[in-house]
Amino acid sequence: MSRPLSVADGPAFLRLMKHYVMDYTNSHDQGETPKIMEADYALRMGPYDVVGRDTAYRAATRKQMDQFPGLILTVHEIWTSGERLMMRFSEHGASIRHGGAITAWGGIGLYVWNGDRLVKNFVEQDYASRARQMKSGIPNPVESPATAPWDTKAEAPDPAAEAAVRAWLKSGRLARTPGVLCDDAWTGAEVEAIVEPNGVIINDLFSCGSRVGFHATQTGALLADFAPTEADVGRKVELHMAGIVHVADGAVATGRIIRNRLDLQRTLGPR
Repeated sequence: MSRPLSVADGPAFLRLMKHYVMDYTNSHDQGETPKIMEADYALRMGPYDVVGRDTAYRAATRKQMDQFPGLILTVHEIWTSGERLMMRFSEHGASIRHGGAITAWGGIGLYVWNGDRLVKNFVEQDYASRARQMKSGIPNPVESPATAPWDTKAEAPDPAAEAAVRAWLKSGRLARTPGVLCDDAWTGAEVEAIVEPNGVIINDLFSCGSRVGFHATQTGALLADFAPTEADVGRKVELHMAGIVHVADGAVATGRIIRNRLDLQRTLGPR
């Protein structure tokens, strides 16, 4: 990086993300990616690192765009410090692999750039909710879009807010905090109790003012509600997640978390 980035770079970061959303994702034009991402762009989702803009990343996104030929990304929340950017979004469309089943699922991405192009994204998407919708044939609604996402004002990092969120993550209370919604609970869906936590690995964490984005791996014992068999109860597991929370008066007040339930289900077997 040739120079340190600051809030003054926020408008440029937002312009880049507008390009990413409008001209690449929603237009399904992978020819735009060299203008948006570095060649060694890396995406971290769950335990996986997808590295290489024109190789592994291109193949993964092409697969999703082919399955959902009308795929749309809608931004619900976006914050930047100029150096980093966090975005909460939904993707929605009809799956040609499931008889045209319509579905909408949430995601949270935490983006790294170098002042010119994207370098990395820590992200989780609620593929467990997507799978449930495709099976039932009943889609979730799409949340309201952010009113003016590309006019968001950049805010400097807040070390105190970051410290509060680090302590909160280590406390294990993230799925039991009033005002913090997990997965698609905003639709009225039941919040699944997944693990009894005994630790957390913080893969990424940064702030834009009082908003803090994080990507974390929670460790703990599998709970009965999520266990496929009685023998799996208490099994040591890892649950990957991404979140955006809002800190007020030194504590986490509100926020959203997307937990990678689908990858965990796959390691456990059918429920």
